[in-house]
Amino acid sequence: MPRTTRLSSSLLRAAAAAGVAALTLTACGSGSGSGSGSAGSGSGDVKVGLITKTDTNPFFVKMKEGAEKAAKAEGVRLMTAAGKFDGDNAGQVTAVENMVASGVKGILITPSDSKAIVPAIEKARAKGVLVIALDTPTEPQSAVDALFATDNLKAGELIGEYAKAAMKGKTAKIAALDLAPGVSVGVQRHNGFLKGFGATDKDVACAQDTGGDQSKGQTAMENCLQKEPGINVVYTINEPAALGAYTALKAKGREKDVLIVSVDGGCTGTQAVKDGKIAATSQQYPLKMAAEGVAAVVTYAKDGKKASGYTDTGVTLITDKAQDGVTSKDTGYGLENCWG
Repeated sequence: MPRTTRLSSSLLRAAAAAGVAALTLTACGSGSGSGSGSAGSGSGDVKVGLITKTDTNPFFVKMKEGAEKAAKAEGVRLMTAAGKFDGDNAGQVTAVENMVASGVKGILITPSDSKAIVPAIEKARAKGVLVIALDTPTEPQSAVDALFATDNLKAGELIGEYAKAAMKGKTAKIAALDLAPGVSVGVQRHNGFLKGFGATDKDVACAQDTGGDQSKGQTAMENCLQKEPGINVVYTINEPAALGAYTALKAKGREKDVLIVSVDGGCTGTQAVKDGKIAATSQQYPLKMAAEGVAAVVTYAKDGKKASGYTDTGVTLITDKAQDGVTSKDTGYGLENCWG
């Protein structure tokens, strides 16, 4: 996603010297545009930082969009940064340090490594910076001032309950296409699915990590079909992994008789539900996470009141094949609100 550099040339040189060329730092406000120099003509006093895992994943693109809109509406300046890849903790640490040095009032962050980022966050908070985690909690959660996120356990439960109802008593052979070992979001969604389905890990015929990537999701599904050809329920960490699974199943002529459920509710994923490739997905709202995060920093800047605790930004089950006893909305609603 193209970005416009708005930081001073000295800060850019410092970032480059620190080896963070892949971290794109921007600042925007009313009147911001391309080129270097000042960061825009907003309030001029309040700076808010947003650090995401990557700047290519559509989920984080939408999160940045929400932060940009909120910053413009509030008349504050926004700095953004992203790692080279999902898991780039070193890049996020450098971004935190750069933002603190530039005088941000608050930082919104989706931690790539929930534990390893904590020392950098503690240093920022010690200097009076409000730090809010978005989407992914730190470990411990109390390392940040507040968390604005989806209840990922509930998101998993919803699709688990849906899958159980949709199977209508048939024996399930489950494939779990997960994220990566130890990542809290992936663990919570996986455990939620099993809880909603009324199953345990012993009931999973095949489990594979995908990193949330479509091509890896396809490979994982191919591996699972080799291990257990009779798989008829597929849980996926997100919709790219689900679409990879669908591709593998279609190649085997199995796309019509295997139930795929997922989490995220992005516009592409919701369209895949409408197209019948995915049976159901739990929709979350990254734009809302970011917008509420910016508003919290503005409140802190104005009156010193800090956001605290956990704010649930909501989750909705999206499907066009509703099941009795499972609350859901159709893809019309899903497409209108995808990642809103």
